[in-house]
Amino acid sequence: MNDASPAPSSAGRDDRYPLSLRVLHWTRAALILGLIWAGWTMTSLPDEAPEKFALFYPNHKQFGVLAFILALLHLYLRFRHRAVLPASPAALKSWEVTLSHLVHRAIIALVLAVPLLGYGMSSTFTLSDGVPFFGLEIPELLPKNDDAFAVFQALHRYAAYTLLALVALHVAGALKHWLLDRGGDTDVLPRMM
Repeated sequence: MNDASPAPSSAGRDDRYPLSLRVLHWTRAALILGLIWAGWTMTSLPDEAPEKFALFYPNHKQFGVLAFILALLHLYLRFRHRAVLPASPAALKSWEVTLSHLVHRAIIALVLAVPLLGYGMSSTFTLSDGVPFFGLEIPELLPKNDDAFAVFQALHRYAAYTLLALVALHVAGALKHWLLDRGGDTDVLPRMM
């Protein structure tokens, strides 16, 4: 993927993230929000609804695996482009920089953890029909144990809700800076566009 973007500043850093990270950011945002919506929808359906197990569960699993793979790709690309990633705007208050860094790191950790917890759920559930991945089957490596399943289920649910809350905080911060500081030194949204 071509990472062409405007010329870097004098410090060697661009005002925007590399194209690969921008595309990945918006792809992952849509994927994660879709997975949370699908999780809510499928768990609210009665077990008798044919689409619950024929459509929602297999797709939630395979797109969850995709979210995990894209999270690993994100970490790789951040490492690869670390020398040119935009620095936090100097005009941000120190608490804003700290909060931003904490939220970003927590989102990164949860985007890795939530799919792993989902895998743990599926792998330990005695009635699991496996973990599909677009025509492939991911091996279930954990022993079948419904008590462990209940723990993974609770952790997966609470981690997903925490991720959603952090995404909402992330979006609120970006919108605050975009709407109130448009074009100013703390308008960070254009860096990801």
